Amino acid sequence: MTEETAVAGAEVKQTADNSHELARSIDWKQGLVIAMGIPILILPSLYDLSGNLYAMSIAIWTISVLQGFLQNFAIGELAATFGVAGIGGCAQFVFQDDEKYKNSRVNWGRFIGAMGAWAYFETWLPVIPIFTIMIGTYLQNYITLFAGVNSILLNLALGVLIYGSIILVGSKGLVGGARVQLLLAAITIIPMAVIVCIPFFTGNFSFSTVTNEWYPPSWNWKGDDICMLFGCLAVAQWSACGWESAATYGAEYKNPSKDIPKALIACGLMCLFMYFIVALSVFGTLGFDGIQTAGYATLMPIAEMDFGPIGGGIALILLIAGMYMIIQTAFLDCARTMFIMAHEGNMPRFFSRTNANGAPVYAMLFEFVIGLCMIPLNAPGMILAGSAIGFCFALGMAMLSFIKARRDPRFKDVKRTWRAPRGWLGVAIFVAILQFFVLIPGLVYYTLTAYDWFSLALGLSTLFIYVPLWFVIQWYNKKYPDKYVRTAKANKQE
Repeated sequence: MTEETAVAGAEVKQTADNSHELARSIDWKQGLVIAMGIPILILPSLYDLSGNLYAMSIAIWTISVLQGFLQNFAIGELAATFGVAGIGGCAQFVFQDDEKYKNSRVNWGRFIGAMGAWAYFETWLPVIPIFTIMIGTYLQNYITLFAGVNSILLNLALGVLIYGSIILVGSKGLVGGARVQLLLAAITIIPMAVIVCIPFFTGNFSFSTVTNEWYPPSWNWKGDDICMLFGCLAVAQWSACGWESAATYGAEYKNPSKDIPKALIACGLMCLFMYFIVALSVFGTLGFDGIQTAGYATLMPIAEMDFGPIGGGIALILLIAGMYMIIQTAFLDCARTMFIMAHEGNMPRFFSRTNANGAPVYAMLFEFVIGLCMIPLNAPGMILAGSAIGFCFALGMAMLSFIKARRDPRFKDVKRTWRAPRGWLGVAIFVAILQFFVLIPGLVYYTLTAYDWFSLALGLSTLFIYVPLWFVIQWYNKKYPDKYVRTAKANKQE
């Protein structure tokens, strides 16, 4: 079994030509489980958004989840109809047109699709160091043993331990392990919901705190504030729109016409409730000053209010387990995206090679190295801001893929396994404009205001460094076509 199948918890069947085809083996309930761990993604940016918008961040989280409905229905149609996985797979499939560019020096269709896939890869990769740093923050803030340890050294040690364990398990095949991971992701979200709901019944939550601190004292709704608002919306969607994972596996639902809308609506409603209630509870319980004191460990003061020191310790263990699950999810999603890109000739071919158990170990080792290199930055918010640029670009490319699939003669008459609601072409156009011309500029302003030029350079350079890399890869594939073909055949046999 390949690692890409393990993520979805689906099985792979082999056709007569020995090529892999994803079997339709999951229902909408399993699709819901796939996205159950997504609300944990709110943790890195609760602190940052509350610091910039005060209680108004509650509305931003809610709007961002609602925006996810507009994007994810389109992604679900592409995944279900064309049998491709994720934003990266959709972009590469739709824009790739070798016949159109066969006489051109550059295959611009492949380039555009590859940029969309790379942006999606850039989005998930930072999740790994971000949550590794956050685990270290929780340990240092609430376990005396780690209080005096150098934070960077601690985080690097955690990175080696976490990444090493994921690679070790993943190299042995992950079908059963992935199902356990999905179950644990569902289990860890329950304590998070309990922690944030209890203050409403104990009197620790104060609605007046929310109303009195709805926006910063200096807020005046002028140009700078509007830019900050859109920048925060771009940061929020990095977390709150992550339930597109339920749409990613549209090709693997047993009954796509019924399972896809059920899974998307169920996941969206679950995330809508969780993001709203977490943001509301945290701000109404801690207030602006309390959140600033807690920093990125925003849930721990509330857990200690709810359960005391012992209960807080148990909550800490469960939260860390949840963050580990998200790291593993990101690790596998990155490997999946890199595998698909390499398979299409848009990354070095050896990243598409797997071991005897079907795990893309070269891709996983690459993530290991990059993740460790990012940990010393020791700034989750800064890394997230850079990653959010990639997600805006990836979502914009996903919408362009949907638009092209609806209008391109090659695809517009293809029977849709499941079709987004009427009028969704206009919705996709609106979202593409929003991503490229509103959220990305707002995110640039947010990053420069909240951090510095280095943070912006980190995000932009990570995105655009792929441009020369892609041209080098294409040059190599043309220069050594025999190796290119042999590797492709080897991949099929594996």
